[in-house]
Amino acid sequence: MKTQVICQDKHEASKLASLIFIRDGKETFISSILNVYDNEVVIALKDKSAHSIVLKDTIQVNIFVDFIQSVLDNVNQITDTKTIIETVEITKC
Repeated sequence: MKTQVICQDKHEASKLASLIFIRDGKETFISSILNVYDNEVVIALKDKSAHSIVLKDTIQVNIFVDFIQSVLDNVNQITDTKTIIETVEITKC
C-alpha cells in the first residue's frame, strides 16, 4: 500500500521521511503519535525524542495518522519513503 502526504514545505517533507523510516536498517523509527494540533503532528521516536511535523492541512494529518496507525500497531511495516518536493510517498506492506 502507498500513500502520499503533503507537508507544509520541502524541509518538513524531508524531516518526515527521515524520521519515520531508516533505509539501512529497514526499520520504522517512529514509535507513537503523541498529539495532533490542527495541521501539526507530534511524533515520538524509539530513542524517546519527540518531533513536530507540519503538514499542509488537517486532511493531510488524517491521511498520515490513518496510514501510519497499522505500522504503529505492528500490523504493517514501512518498506520505503520517497520525497518529491513537499510530498512524501510512504509505502508499507
